[in-house]
Amino acid sequence: MPAYALLREKNVRFSASDGTVLSANVYRPEADGRFPVILAHGIYGKDAHFADAYKLQWDKLQELHPTLFKEGTSGRYARWETADPEKWVPEGYVVIQVDARGTGQSPGYLDPFSPREIQDYYDAIEWAASQPWSSGKVGLLGISYYAISQWLVAAMRPPHLAAIVPWEGGSDHYRDWSHHGGIHSNTFCEGWWPRQVLPNQHGNGATAHRDRETGERTTGEPLDPMQLEGNRAAYVDEIGRHPLDDAWHTQRSPRLERIEVPVLSAGNWGGAGLHLRGNIEGWMRCGSTRKWLSIHDGTHFESFYLPEYVAMQKRFFERYLKKVDNGWESEPPVQLSIRRPGAVSVRRAETAFPLPRTRSVSFHLDAEKGALSERMPSASAEGHFEAATGQLDFSTPPFEQDCEFTGFVSLRLWISSSTRDADIFATLRALDPAGREVIFVGASEPVPVARGWLRASHRKLDETRSTPFRSFHAHNEVQKLAPGEAYCLDIELWPTCVVLPASYRLVLSITGRDLQVEGVPGRILHTKSTGLEEYSGRTSVRTGGKFDSRLVLPLVPGR
Repeated sequence: MPAYALLREKNVRFSASDGTVLSANVYRPEADGRFPVILAHGIYGKDAHFADAYKLQWDKLQELHPTLFKEGTSGRYARWETADPEKWVPEGYVVIQVDARGTGQSPGYLDPFSPREIQDYYDAIEWAASQPWSSGKVGLLGISYYAISQWLVAAMRPPHLAAIVPWEGGSDHYRDWSHHGGIHSNTFCEGWWPRQVLPNQHGNGATAHRDRETGERTTGEPLDPMQLEGNRAAYVDEIGRHPLDDAWHTQRSPRLERIEVPVLSAGNWGGAGLHLRGNIEGWMRCGSTRKWLSIHDGTHFESFYLPEYVAMQKRFFERYLKKVDNGWESEPPVQLSIRRPGAVSVRRAETAFPLPRTRSVSFHLDAEKGALSERMPSASAEGHFEAATGQLDFSTPPFEQDCEFTGFVSLRLWISSSTRDADIFATLRALDPAGREVIFVGASEPVPVARGWLRASHRKLDETRSTPFRSFHAHNEVQKLAPGEAYCLDIELWPTCVVLPASYRLVLSITGRDLQVEGVPGRILHTKSTGLEEYSGRTSVRTGGKFDSRLVLPLVPGR
């Protein structure tokens, strides 16, 4: 394969379907011919260098992998969460990064994940496919925002879209992004909006970075504050105005069954609360017959750029953008990083997810003993905690042999509340033989084994989408509690993968608030209900007898 020289074309303009002019940076081979396109469309600024806009993450990446971006050979055009052109253009790809409407050099009304923004993405794909240097085949690649929007635009079926690689990005605006179990996940968006979005708003000259080569403002000439405010949606406030999964959320969630192009969906075991559930759900429910699921661990900004994962991305696109018969279609449909305490994860191929050989094992809660037992207690018992401060722990005995749990986790919990509602935070933790908690590297922060959430008034299930191994909630109405009366809650914990050695044990912690890893302040919290009387009562957990509260885990038999 020839190593093509890179030609950069900055601020290439094109018109969206409503006439608004959008701006793109094009990185392409400096050669005659037509080449496939790798495109990203988003709000983080096509001209803001990774090291300038996200210095903390850039420095950490250099610390973890000092040779990843060698000075003079790559990284000059590195952007947050998008493909590095210097790793793709030499191999015969065009890399395009588009400033979404209302951001960077693209004027207009900033409205994240809105139908208008996704229509612009569709228009960008079709524009790129029609250019003289384009082969007419377009692939999408990017992390987080650049992944979420891939699911959305792929469901619109742009004619020239050939394949997508959504890397750590949700596929359900309500359940993955804004509400967990019906509980408003507010702190991430409240920090993300002013720190990562508004600095890139078109005309925000006060906080804009400058292009490293030209010195130009990355967001264009400054507008006054009133113009800036009038040119954007009140996105964070809007989330608060839509506590149910209504039409506003539905417009920002893809119809996954409409996605027919090849899909490589990559999630992160440590992405609970943002970047895990949606990659699995998107892979399971998308309509494509050519789809692969890869789940890794490590930090959110790390795996995407690592050579082994870039090689995976390239093999996938080589097959579907260049039509090279490279054996990709013989790859196992599922590839997982298997986590083990104190050890580097290993990669393992599987034929499906959930794993076909998985055995669902029920651990019954015993409030009298604080235990998780494979035998259901015959006598009923009750445990209590104050929502604002308390905690109930239920522990397995130490495992007699190594145990692997990989897949979906569910919890059936019988509760009553002293008020008309209650928030349940379920945290699954691993303890070593000395009683020390096992903490894993997470996408954004250190994480336990798994987490799940449910607001009791959102307990209604969507029976058509619930399965024996996972609860799926409707979130379309509020069903308040009668104080003191017992209710059965089926709680979805996000999927997990862990191999626990013999003598380790699992602990299920039930609280009425976020339970954080000790010493970690946490980025993805649910604090809007804190202090509100309705969610600050005394919660009782009932076990045994007719109140069979139980944790169901996906046990993978040893090979």
